[in-house]
Amino acid sequence: MEQNVFEQLAKRYDSEDRIELANVIVKEVKSELQSSKSMSLLDYGSGTGLVSLELTDLADSIVLVDSSKQMTDVAQAKINNRGINNAKAVYSDFTQETPALKADIILTSLVLLHIPDTKKILQQLFQVLNSGGKLIIVDFDKNDKISHPKVHNGFTHEEMKNYLTEVGFRSTQIKTFHHGTRIFMNQDASMFISSSMK
Repeated sequence: MEQNVFEQLAKRYDSEDRIELANVIVKEVKSELQSSKSMSLLDYGSGTGLVSLELTDLADSIVLVDSSKQMTDVAQAKINNRGINNAKAVYSDFTQETPALKADIILTSLVLLHIPDTKKILQQLFQVLNSGGKLIIVDFDKNDKISHPKVHNGFTHEEMKNYLTEVGFRSTQIKTFHHGTRIFMNQDASMFISSSMK
């Protein structure tokens, strides 16, 4: 089994840069969730909860899912320390198993770039999503300056829409919402948000 790089990162993951970037994402996702009160939210690839733990007032329940046990431990400790009653962290790797979880909204933020088979993970998320549910993806726009054997160099809007349509999602809205300095493997980059219905 290949060592999960995020296991080593977990304890020192919440750097100033990451927190700053997470805040930009939180702001954008909040506007996407405004009308979604009384819904269950699942954050896939939640890491230490930098994004989803800022959204607990916008959903009935939040499940933070990550394929790194250490990340979910850090996230659960934050939940306990802050006395958050409607969130829990769960260790699960959707690329290895179809989980017995269901949610009205799934959020995946800067996660797809780390998963080799984009279509397969989208199929898994589609299974987990309740009928009429919404998938929100935040990730990097395609960036030719980036080349790494283990990371996608972002996605074009068209490519992402095609994947989502092939899997069965409909009415996908996608837009670039942030340009940042050295935010993607030390390169200037932009992020998009995509919202699709099941």
